[in-house]
Amino acid sequence: MQMSNTLMEKGELPLQNPTSGSIPTAPERHSLRKDHMILGGRMIEQDAVVIINNMSNPETALLALRYFGERLNFDKEVIIYNVTMKVFRKCKDLDKAEKLFEEMLERGVKPDNATFSTILSCARMSNLPDKAVEWFEKMPSFGLSPDDVTYSAMIDAYGRAGDIEKALSLYDRARTEKWRIDAVTFSTLIKIYGMSGNFDGCLNVYEEMKAVGAKPNMVTYNTLLDAMGRAKRPWQAKKIYKEMINNGFTPSFGTYASLLRAYGRARYGEDALIVYREMKEKGIDLTAVLYNTLLAMCADLGYVNEAVEIFEEMKSSGTNPDSWTFSSLITIFSCSAEVSKAENMLNEMLEAGFEPNIFVLTSLIQCYGKSQRTDDVVRTFNQLLELGITPDDRFCGCLLNVMTQTPKEELSKLAECIEKANSKLGFVVKLLIAEKGSEGNFKNEAAELFDSIGSDVKKAFCNCLIDLCVNLDMLERACDLLDLGLKLEIYKDLQSKSSNQWSLHLKSLSLGAALTALHVWINDLSKAVESGENLPALLGINTGHGKHKYSDKGLAGVFESHLKELNAPFHEDPDKVGWFLTTKIAAESWLESRKSNISVA
Repeated sequence: MQMSNTLMEKGELPLQNPTSGSIPTAPERHSLRKDHMILGGRMIEQDAVVIINNMSNPETALLALRYFGERLNFDKEVIIYNVTMKVFRKCKDLDKAEKLFEEMLERGVKPDNATFSTILSCARMSNLPDKAVEWFEKMPSFGLSPDDVTYSAMIDAYGRAGDIEKALSLYDRARTEKWRIDAVTFSTLIKIYGMSGNFDGCLNVYEEMKAVGAKPNMVTYNTLLDAMGRAKRPWQAKKIYKEMINNGFTPSFGTYASLLRAYGRARYGEDALIVYREMKEKGIDLTAVLYNTLLAMCADLGYVNEAVEIFEEMKSSGTNPDSWTFSSLITIFSCSAEVSKAENMLNEMLEAGFEPNIFVLTSLIQCYGKSQRTDDVVRTFNQLLELGITPDDRFCGCLLNVMTQTPKEELSKLAECIEKANSKLGFVVKLLIAEKGSEGNFKNEAAELFDSIGSDVKKAFCNCLIDLCVNLDMLERACDLLDLGLKLEIYKDLQSKSSNQWSLHLKSLSLGAALTALHVWINDLSKAVESGENLPALLGINTGHGKHKYSDKGLAGVFESHLKELNAPFHEDPDKVGWFLTTKIAAESWLESRKSNISVA
């Protein structure tokens, strides 16, 4: 880029770049004119450096570089190039910075550490970490060794470029050699640890950041909140958010989004709703993904009214519901057995152009099952097949659960569906319904079934099969299944013994499985007494204290009534919710009074 010869001869500075047509700003023109009026011969290198360093227009900076280059003899010409390059960095113009670097080489100007540091930081600011890495790795070929500042910057660049190993290696060195690390780099390190699942590493970096006096910025806080959300550590997200507010930061959309994800995933319902309402009050729009996160949480927690409110606000905000939105709403209404609302939501889903997926159809089957609408269950199952959807283990588990709520005379209809969905499960179910097969044959078939399904559904299948046995008054088969579940470690630690107390733990069991386990335990106690074994001072039954999310009923409430029916001397412990206790003397007296076999009510 050359200046006009005529203008140069007159000693005047052109006010427009002849090549690009870029016009300097008024302050920059004033500065150049003022300094041009300084006696040319007495203008020194420092004047030129200060003038260009204060510029913000890259085209003007190039004009000034040419102008001063014609008039001054620089002791270190690299300095004037470096300050010009800093102007490009201000503008995040890496392309011009790279071209200026080529010009330096052509003119025989040797780049120094400051040259590379400026280009590297320009690449980082331009969100081009791969370019930063490329320039960093060129330094040795110019005989240059990076300084601490450059190394620290490269932790961020390597991290964002995806070279995690190199980034963490530099970070280890930074800690050893006590390099100064900026907030941007700390934020990248937190993100690196978070993406790799090392959430303790995220917190360690954050604490180290504070320890060395580096001030966290919004990116730091939002990155850390997002990591704690993925770690399902909402309590730590709350603590970090409180620190952020105390340090004077105003939550951004990213902050609220990270909090919603953190609270939603961990099912911190009230906290998530507080964040949601605060966003609404501030007029901050949610994305469809965030609305879906809230609705999925509501479905898991049984927040029916809140879900309806959120769904209506989603539509009124102009955010279009997608298939996941409708799926959550249908699940909520299905779990509440609100058939008409679930069907209306399905129709709205179809009108919006979405086909029901396996999650939606599973929810509908659950809904019809709760309402004992067996024919609708069969119709929905056939619809699934017509859509070409293959039933999975969870879908089959839902069908099995529906069977536990279905009148005996209609079980055969569902058995046909189950057999089509899973032949092994269908065979076991038909053995139960028809009361066929020897004990050994039944247990073998059940064992083969459990070997064929995923570990995540084994307990659900076993619970439902035992429930079905209890409903059909098949206590022996229920005991067989419980015994099989214990041998296969589907159930663990149902009974515990210490010198002071023997206990039965039922928290993970369905009602039928819990009643069966109680029956077996009482028989074990009777055998112990008959064999002369001493019972401990206390005996306890732990049912847990939770209630079903869509019902006020819990295992503890049902068990309290059942124990009264058995005239068992167990009474709820006022200090331990869900625990029923009795003494050795009371238990022995009761067991003595009932020599006959106990049946499951």
